[in-house]
Amino acid sequence: MLAAMPPTPPPTPDPGEARIRDRGDACPGALRLHSADDGRLARLRLPGGRLTSRQVETLADAAETLGDGRLSITSRGNAELRGLADDCGAELAALLDAAGLLPSPTHERVRNIVASPASGLDGLGAADVQLWARELDSHLRSAPWAAALSGRFLFVLDDGRGDVAGLGGDVTLVAVGGGEAELHVGGRAVRLANSDAPGAALAVAGGFLAAARKAGTGAWRVRELPEGYAVDVAESGVTAEPVPAPELPQGPPLSPGVLGPAALSVLAPLGRLTAAQLRALLPADEVRLTPWRGVVVAGAGADRLPALDAAGLITRPDSPWAGVTACTGRPGCAKSLADVRADAARGLPERPGHPGHPGPVEHAAAPVLPAPAPVLPVHFSGCERRCGHPHGAWTDVLATAGGDYLVDGVPTPRTALPEAVTAARTTR
Repeated sequence: MLAAMPPTPPPTPDPGEARIRDRGDACPGALRLHSADDGRLARLRLPGGRLTSRQVETLADAAETLGDGRLSITSRGNAELRGLADDCGAELAALLDAAGLLPSPTHERVRNIVASPASGLDGLGAADVQLWARELDSHLRSAPWAAALSGRFLFVLDDGRGDVAGLGGDVTLVAVGGGEAELHVGGRAVRLANSDAPGAALAVAGGFLAAARKAGTGAWRVRELPEGYAVDVAESGVTAEPVPAPELPQGPPLSPGVLGPAALSVLAPLGRLTAAQLRALLPADEVRLTPWRGVVVAGAGADRLPALDAAGLITRPDSPWAGVTACTGRPGCAKSLADVRADAARGLPERPGHPGHPGPVEHAAAPVLPAPAPVLPVHFSGCERRCGHPHGAWTDVLATAGGDYLVDGVPTPRTALPEAVTAARTTR
């Protein structure tokens, strides 16, 4: 159960040809650890990104005692522990289980639920979809058949502000007001009552599994279903009014700063938090990891921002770190052609506590570019897989075998990255 299972990439189909998956996905989980160059990796699914204070403490302790001292935030608002020893699986599982982070060993990899992180905290949005996330997670764990979903299958719950609707969900719920929601799957949409939304999302996931079995291609995601095998909402058991499928709302991601009367948003430099930075988030009523590699701290006011800034978290939208992400890169990933995290950062701020300062433990440097607004997100990738890249428009910085980079496809020497990336982010 605890053995590492490195993924095997499937063959790329020809244009117009259905992808054939002849094996289950090998996504890492909390129990199925992945072997990387820097040790084992555990990925924890956190529906809605939600963590209690006790769970934050547990992850900080696990990072320090079992891993490399840091927690990575994924583009789905999940958490990763890296640098784990080969024999730590049982101890890690016991820690997570005691903290309520492992409520279902059979379903732990399929609890992929992204929800608007500020929902219910800032007075915006048409419904509190964090409540949907909890109900959907309960339904998911209670359905034995749901364990057959791929570890990549994604539920997205948007409260109507459009911050997460465009994140590529297999099943997307959008609150539309008036006590109603729209359910989107495979380019189709139906309208239903808010109270029916979580159950309908689960039922449609079952409809996907039925369609995948009929297709016989081993599809992991809705978009992989071949033509003629669409998910049928009605056959899934959902009674709802079909509506024209409008474009999903596209709002901006959360910016660092104050959210409503008692919540804050901060970003993790290059998506990683030290154990000390995790503990700096406390006390909190609740902590929510976000798909933009940030954290929402519920129960905290503006007076906490200076301390969080001093801890090395990104607390201002004009920080040069805002919108800058990177894959693991060297030395953690054998496929990477460069230490992209080091190349994404150059120069040392004048003092700790400087706005956007990433802290003395890692990446104690300013990124290679200033962040004038508005700018596109930028992602540094060590290979063509571009793991963890943002959705929508973004500046693509790709390492090459020769030691240099491609910036949106333009060959760029490493020494010219600051200027090239700045120009690419600001000229679209």
